[in-house]
Amino acid sequence: MKYLDEFGDPDLAERLLDEIRRTVTQPWALMEVCGGQTHTIIRNGIDQLLPDEVTLIHGPGCPVCVTPLETIDRAMAIAARDDVIFCSFGDMVRVPGSSKDLFRVKSEGGDVRIVYSPLDAVRIAQDNPDKQVVFFGIGFETTAPANAMTVQMADRLGIKNFSLLVSHVLVPPAMTAIMESPTRRVQGFLAAGHVCTVMGMSQYEPLVQRYNVPIVVTGFEPLDVLEGIRRTLLQLEQGRAELENAYPRAVAPEGNPTAQSVVADVFDVCDRPWRGIGLIPQSGWRLSDKYAQFDAEQRFDVTGIQTEESGECRSGEVLQGLIKPNECEAFGTTCTPRSPLGAPMVSSEGACAAYYQFRRLQTPAGASAS
Repeated sequence: MKYLDEFGDPDLAERLLDEIRRTVTQPWALMEVCGGQTHTIIRNGIDQLLPDEVTLIHGPGCPVCVTPLETIDRAMAIAARDDVIFCSFGDMVRVPGSSKDLFRVKSEGGDVRIVYSPLDAVRIAQDNPDKQVVFFGIGFETTAPANAMTVQMADRLGIKNFSLLVSHVLVPPAMTAIMESPTRRVQGFLAAGHVCTVMGMSQYEPLVQRYNVPIVVTGFEPLDVLEGIRRTLLQLEQGRAELENAYPRAVAPEGNPTAQSVVADVFDVCDRPWRGIGLIPQSGWRLSDKYAQFDAEQRFDVTGIQTEESGECRSGEVLQGLIKPNECEAFGTTCTPRSPLGAPMVSSEGACAAYYQFRRLQTPAGASAS
């Protein structure tokens, strides 16, 4: 396809790789904080084409993967109710809770429906006034405006049988947690372009200043990723730490003010637990008091459900970039897309799913996770 194909041109990719090879003089470790970029990297073998001095670390860039286990179990409890129609995007229905997933709930009689927009859930609520309709609202800043607009619409139309199970998380606090970790190895970040399309770039400037770390806003096609890597490495080699926009065709510095206004009206910032990582302060959104009547956790009184992670699944270490997916003992054996132990194996943006799909099944002899 025109334009998309241009950003996968192999000749241009080789030129960018040549520039990277000429630039690098010492070891550097970069982290991409977007599951879409992770899949681009693994699908196209970008990590294998880079100089040996460059290590790519896969960060917590998959919102499905970091949705807390307790939130998944709360979703199961709500979806199993006879009076509920539970709506979700398709990438959540296979994510395992402590004992089952939403597909299992559906097979056991729960009315679980895959939708393509949160607005579909509002229409379902209008068509089924005798049922409670719940939409599973997850994601980074990218999906928050549509979910917020849906709540505004339900409020405006006076729809009383619609609610939102919220598990929104924010990228900059997660990057802060990574930089504050005693085990951190990250020296530069590729920031997720779609998040910046909504929120703009100013949220990253304090991170650049505080931690003296380059952050380059990057797109999702192969040439986008290579250009983001090239710019980040050039800063590191020159001793600079700046915020750069390598995705100007989609990202404006100020982001989308209209979307930001909708989000600010519907959501308040809150502390949020991340699956496999733990509580990150001020890293999520919850419904504001103004729209509290649409909070599914409160409506169905499931806030008391607490669960513990499986000790067999090492997805938390994967999400923090401490190990590669194929270094987990369960990877490809007891944990596969058909029988996943953790969300990164089934999410369309999960690092484990990328490694399994593109046959990165074993760590090469002598290779390091770092």
